[in-house]
Amino acid sequence: MCHPAWRQALIAAQRLLDLARLRRVRDRIDREFARPLDVEALARDAGIPPGQLSKQFRDAYGHSPYAYLTARRVERAMALLRHGDHSLTELCRAVGCPSPAALGTRFTELVGMPPGVYRRRAAVSAAGLPWCVTAPVPSSSRNEEVPASAGG
Repeated sequence: MCHPAWRQALIAAQRLLDLARLRRVRDRIDREFARPLDVEALARDAGIPPGQLSKQFRDAYGHSPYAYLTARRVERAMALLRHGDHSLTELCRAVGCPSPAALGTRFTELVGMPPGVYRRRAAVSAAGLPWCVTAPVPSSSRNEEVPASAGG
């Protein structure tokens, strides 16, 4: 039978390994957001079942892997809209979204306005205040992690 202190040390070591694995998944999403990614592929590459990946990712970062991927895609679409005149179809291809309709819907949900309105406001603000002062931010922030006490 394991001594309680050893058991706690083993649990803590496993938690660190799990967090490192989740960080690698998150880093991959950050790097490859424009490529076709799904939870099954991410889980397979991480060596854990998809349901377990989703639960652990949500516990660590407050969002599912899919929600995090979608937020990265919307953030990139925001940047492209601020610096160019891309159609929704071009944006969709550039950020790896499955369809223009899906991108438009998720963009509006996360940013609070459709891509076309966002583009027009970005153009107007370019003439006045810096866009970073007036720009809405998607609801998921890249560095938004759940405190250790909340994750269990």
